[in-house]
Amino acid sequence: MNAAPPRVLTIAGSDSGGGAGIQADLKSMLANGVHGMSVLTAITAQNSLGVQGAWELPEEQVRAQFRSVVDDIGVDAVKTGMLASAPMVRVVASLLRTLPVGVPVVVDPVSVSKHGDALLAADAMEAVRSEIVPLATVLTPNLTELGPVAGIELAGPADRETAAKILLEAGADWVLVKGGHDPGPVAVDVLHGPAVRREFSAPRADNRHTHGTGCTLASAIASYLARGYDVPTAVGAAKDYISGAVAAGFALGGGIGPVDHAWQFRTRSDT
Repeated sequence: MNAAPPRVLTIAGSDSGGGAGIQADLKSMLANGVHGMSVLTAITAQNSLGVQGAWELPEEQVRAQFRSVVDDIGVDAVKTGMLASAPMVRVVASLLRTLPVGVPVVVDPVSVSKHGDALLAADAMEAVRSEIVPLATVLTPNLTELGPVAGIELAGPADRETAAKILLEAGADWVLVKGGHDPGPVAVDVLHGPAVRREFSAPRADNRHTHGTGCTLASAIASYLARGYDVPTAVGAAKDYISGAVAAGFALGGGIGPVDHAWQFRTRSDT
């Protein structure tokens, strides 16, 4: 009998188009060598053009999913994504506090979709800051999310350093500030941690089909943490993976297509 791979749980919303959310998380986890499991917080009607509707699941259903998986199968790492509302943030935080000691938690503080549609209620970011950030092993805000989750306005590059410091002081162990929204030929993500500031860069792909990048990267980081990598090494491996996935992204529907979660396997099969 084969040994089971590491177990990673995603707590997030569903993307019916398959490019982001739970669907992207599970694809990323499979591609990076772990067994993915899920707790759905919300269901969206979503495609390459945007989000046409979103419905939050009842608290009892979220709690039941979590307990069903964790109490029987167990978990080696957790990734959170779309949490939808302040009450849902508090529910998820209460569940994360019951995890066994040492289980890493990767928090993607999702607030808007790739198309600009809101995925987090306006009053919920304060709950994320106070309830979820202190539980994060790695927090992965992009430049749209960084200011709101830190509670400051970003007027220039120096404010990014201030925001990362605020989030570390709020309890996050590590903060990965993603630079995908910056212009220029190179995409640079900056990891802040205990006496550490490290940059991870990759050439920017000439490809607009980038739906699901944040979900995919955070899930890859969680996968490598579950496999025993330390945080900087996990982030580096995940950066390599997402860079290849973005470069291989493909058109799907009439809008922004997804990254290719299986790019490594397609490359191997083509050679």
